[in-house]
Amino acid sequence: TGDLRSPASLEKAISGCEVVFHVAADYRLWVRDPEQMYRSNVEGTRALLEAARKNGVRRIVYTSSVATMGFSSNGRIADEHSPVTLADMIGHYKRSKYMAEQVAIEAGRSGQDVVIVNPSTPIGEMDIKPTPTGRIVVDFLKKKFPAYVDTGLNLVDATECARGHVLALQKGRSGERYILGGENLTLKQILDKLAAITGLPSPSVKVPYVLALATGVCDEVVTGWIRGREPRATIDAVRMGRKKMFVSSAKAERELGWQIVPVDEALRRAATWFRAKGYA
Repeated sequence: TGDLRSPASLEKAISGCEVVFHVAADYRLWVRDPEQMYRSNVEGTRALLEAARKNGVRRIVYTSSVATMGFSSNGRIADEHSPVTLADMIGHYKRSKYMAEQVAIEAGRSGQDVVIVNPSTPIGEMDIKPTPTGRIVVDFLKKKFPAYVDTGLNLVDATECARGHVLALQKGRSGERYILGGENLTLKQILDKLAAITGLPSPSVKVPYVLALATGVCDEVVTGWIRGREPRATIDAVRMGRKKMFVSSAKAERELGWQIVPVDEALRRAATWFRAKGYA
């Protein structure tokens, strides 16, 4: 195994590999020391691509994120051509993924065979941390979702997302980006699906943005900075929520043979796994 913070370990890990999937990333919406995230996500990507070049790796599939896409406040569905700059990125996670994607794009321009996939919001079992996405399910199961905000996400089955990576390896064009998305759903629709799956009640109270932001500030101060734990509600998450992160996977459907499947079964697997493992 390799460590994104250790270039030597990366060279050892990919020695003899013909192809490499670079899927690892530090996915958190709050960090006490942001430098750690940039070191893993940006410099780690740079180091891995350099190790791949030195070892003669034929093709690299780099896992970016739809977090690097440009989203508008008018609800327009984003795709690979939506205009975006680093200044549009909210929070250290989005900024680090955008910067890492630029590193991968530059490697492709320099002659490496790099295909970039941009998964939307993967959901499924074996989310050990859990990620911010998995925490939505865990918090719902623990009845810690008394209200919701008017936002939206594109959810994709994590298993299907893995298949999409293989399709990118087999059919992707070098230097291109491909959104691997599923269903565009409001947060309320996601919670309603979880309610139907689990039998638990779905929240009916919609929280105004200002109140949600105030909650995020309080949670970061008390939970993050005073107690030293990762907050459940973060300022960046609330700020991101002002725009619905809806995307189109038309390019991946057209060029890779990607197929969109309903996420209900993935949500069911996630809820079952989190319960079985004692998360809720």
